[in-house]
Amino acid sequence: MKKTLLDDWIAERLGAARAVLSRKLIEHIQLERLRETIGWVKTRSRFYRDHLAGFSADDLNRLEDLRNLPFTSAEEIRRQPQRFLCVSQSEVSRVVTLQTSGTTGDPKRVFFTADDQERTIDFFHHGMSTLVGPGDRVLILMPGTHPGSVGDLLVKGLGRLGAVGIPHGPVRDVPETLRIMHDQRIDALVGIPVQVLGLCRQSGGSAAPRAVLLSADHVPEAVSRELRHTWNCEVFAHYGMTEMGFGGGVECAARRGYHLREADFYFEVVNPRTGAPMESGETGEVVFTTLTRRGMPLVRYRTGDISRFLPGPCPCGSTLKTLEKVAGRLDSIHLLESGTSLTMADLDEAIFSEDGILDFEATLLHQAGVDRLRIEALVVEPAGGKTVQAVQHALIEIPAIAAAVDEGVLHLEIRFLHPGTFFTGGPGKRAILDRRGRPHIPHDQLRCHA
Repeated sequence: MKKTLLDDWIAERLGAARAVLSRKLIEHIQLERLRETIGWVKTRSRFYRDHLAGFSADDLNRLEDLRNLPFTSAEEIRRQPQRFLCVSQSEVSRVVTLQTSGTTGDPKRVFFTADDQERTIDFFHHGMSTLVGPGDRVLILMPGTHPGSVGDLLVKGLGRLGAVGIPHGPVRDVPETLRIMHDQRIDALVGIPVQVLGLCRQSGGSAAPRAVLLSADHVPEAVSRELRHTWNCEVFAHYGMTEMGFGGGVECAARRGYHLREADFYFEVVNPRTGAPMESGETGEVVFTTLTRRGMPLVRYRTGDISRFLPGPCPCGSTLKTLEKVAGRLDSIHLLESGTSLTMADLDEAIFSEDGILDFEATLLHQAGVDRLRIEALVVEPAGGKTVQAVQHALIEIPAIAAAVDEGVLHLEIRFLHPGTFFTGGPGKRAILDRRGRPHIPHDQLRCHA
């Protein structure tokens, strides 16, 4: 099996030959860069000057010492983004503003210098080499009209590979996107899982790309399976978020999980309730610290993503750590009256396994003294004879739903809609809409186990 080319890239970034790249070397350089980062933010960032009061770079003698430093939260960025800046405004080349789902307060603003974004372009250049090569034509179904946007950075990274990146943006008109795929003789797609699934299920198997990279949300196995079956293509998953500068890790040919961008980030998996580190193989919350960013470095940033480090070597032979594909987010876990918890990932695997489903919205309501799970699904007309009962049966196969229905504390409501556009209009985490007016699930009840 072909080893990920990220190993070569990381070795070069760390000043080593691939033949001598080792965990010991990676972690040695990471410790050096962590110390540099702490020193940088302590002298340059007004936020970290206060946040890390009492700590210094000299306190980091081992990677494990990082756990003594406090976490950084999304809410802190939202409240005071300017205080995170370590450079003058004139050195900022890109500001990304994003509103978190369900948040009514100020949006997050994340700042990048040209050098910060250059490292992301470099990552895209090498990471995309797993699925495309010189001459390939890649349709990018992500925002890309503005300089420094994720689509723009992908186009530049692909150009260094000799591939042609074609900006498109999120899918708004399925027939038009399918026409472009055919006319442009597309070899590969980069897009949001649900939108790519919708293209696939309405394509009739035509205009099939050779490879697909899914990003911007968790990747249901049901979606990957359908793409492989209908298009007979290779399917890869990418891990990234705006706070990472869009790129954090990507799958190799083994498709076992993400190989991480370890020259630029130090990743941790922690207990979401206590903050204690989880052992390899144990599920928790993903936390990262930037190692090379200068505009707006982040120290121990809590992503809210649920995953784990996979123990043992990857079949491709990579030296890099492997993070299991993110299955969901802490804020997407919803406690039912039965005491069981439900996530969007649970619903995705069940509902997208049914033929003809393009997208769906899930809403939890409390009416007449009982919880109700309302599913509104977009279906391919006439959905191949699909029935509401078939989707209901798939939902009952989810243990959390089965327990709640059996106890009489949850009712299911399912409705099919004719396809017009996607519920998912652009990059963003799909989530269950909880309209029950209840507080968020406590951390000590989170379902975070292997």
